[in-house]
Amino acid sequence: MNITVIGTGYVGLVTGTCFAET
Repeated sequence: MNITVIGTGYVGLVTGTCFAET
């Protein structure tokens, strides 16, 4: 369960960074 939460949080962080870069 923790792996899923961390994975989702990581993906969200990367996605947020991409949007910020754009």
